[in-house]
Amino acid sequence: MAIFSSRVVVKQKVNQTPQEASLNLKVRAAEPKDLAALAEIVADSFHPQATIVRWVYPLLRMGIYEDLRTRLRSTSLNHICLVAVISAKTQANYQECLVGTVEIGLRKPPFWLPSNPTYPYISNLAVHRAYRQQGVAQQLLNACERKSSEWGHQDLYLHVLENNHQARQLYLKVGYKLKEIEPSWFCFLFRQPRRLFLQKHLRL
Repeated sequence: MAIFSSRVVVKQKVNQTPQEASLNLKVRAAEPKDLAALAEIVADSFHPQATIVRWVYPLLRMGIYEDLRTRLRSTSLNHICLVAVISAKTQANYQECLVGTVEIGLRKPPFWLPSNPTYPYISNLAVHRAYRQQGVAQQLLNACERKSSEWGHQDLYLHVLENNHQARQLYLKVGYKLKEIEPSWFCFLFRQPRRLFLQKHLRL
């Protein structure tokens, strides 16, 4: 199992020493033991509790948990769920804490384009709200680039909603470019944000 390491400096909190603020971050493949934390991070990132009815949130989280468990059980070589974890020092030892996740898989082109090859696609990039804007998402994206290169692909793709300005800013910063604005009658009729299809060419 590949593990990618780096140093991430976490914003210092009240009564936190500089040594406690500097944590080790690793990106590794997700394991069954991560499921509960994974489901919570993904649910909170894509369905914040403040924006939905409170009793709906546990149902959404349960659905996400089951979807993740199904994908983790899969033996497909064309999909992987990655997690970012930090080792925080306690009085006794180091304790691992899951702070982010992302999935990458090979997608097939639409059926009307049979000549096009499969392509690597990123989905479900999510970071725990306490560790956002601290480089965790970028480290997960870097790990996806390495995985894409291992699979022999030089281009990566993902979707982002046009009103998700923070995510768009991150993707543009790390080299993604707009490939297509997907038309949708649903978005037009109900004034919902459109999905933007982004692409990044990897320099090997």
